Amino acid sequence: MNVLSSALQASATIFAFGLALALADARPAAADSTPSPPDTATQASDDPDAWRFQTVAYGWLMGVSGNMTARGQTFDVNANFLQIVDKSDSVAALMGYFEANKGKVGFYTDAVWTKLGFDRSLVAYRNPLPGVQVSANANAALTTTMTIVEAGGLYELKRWQNAPGSFTAVDALLGFRYWNISAALNLDVAASVDAASLGIERGRTFSFAGTGGLDWVDPLLGLRLRHQFTPSQHLMVRGDIGGFGLGSPFAWQAVGVYSYSWQFSGYALGGVLGYRALRANYVTGTGINAAGFDAVLHGPLIGLSVKF
Repeated sequence: MNVLSSALQASATIFAFGLALALADARPAAADSTPSPPDTATQASDDPDAWRFQTVAYGWLMGVSGNMTARGQTFDVNANFLQIVDKSDSVAALMGYFEANKGKVGFYTDAVWTKLGFDRSLVAYRNPLPGVQVSANANAALTTTMTIVEAGGLYELKRWQNAPGSFTAVDALLGFRYWNISAALNLDVAASVDAASLGIERGRTFSFAGTGGLDWVDPLLGLRLRHQFTPSQHLMVRGDIGGFGLGSPFAWQAVGVYSYSWQFSGYALGGVLGYRALRANYVTGTGINAAGFDAVLHGPLIGLSVKF
């Protein structure tokens, strides 16, 4: 999977580069006589350790590449956001990010809720059975609802002052990511097929296979590279890995974001543009009771931020 290999390579590169920067140029603190400016665009006081806050309302134009399993039936999904919008009327989302920092220490939380519908043309039934096929009559052949909540702590490992108003910094992060996913695959089942033996439930006009609610928590650790070109322009690149068999066997994320802010008295308003890829793999149950998710969520980010 091209998206998978590219994002994994990006995540590994971020980790290696960040660790090299953090360990390089290890000089005594007293030797650095240039104070590091606060990270926010505007400060309410001259205290370099004052609390700094950022909140972002954003849209993740999410595509899906991978597969899902419902009632032992596995189906492949490969669609970008534009294809999903074009082929379905089942698209809804709520997303937001919050971060607070004081000195070198901070914490963050990120929440994503989305409901996506996939047309029959975007769903490939991997293990078809005689008399069972993906429905062409339902509004969405596959409907999935996802809630992803992430929270963790941040610590600034190293900062380099480049010029007045410009700096580069590397942060370590440690946290967790909670997943809740449910999916329903609409199927056309011939009357001669014993749907119950397949774990398939019948509705009024069609049958469906549902995953139920898949819930799990992945621990995660990562690095974040921040560069401030000017007090109004910022670039952030982040990579993290997680799961480690405690939730999913392995999960990863790669994010790149550029932001531009307009400064006012005591706060700043900004626009955010970037790209995010997030992968997880989780399976539970066996046979007709098997349910799982193994996919990469990926797509552009666009949002509005407030710093104060």
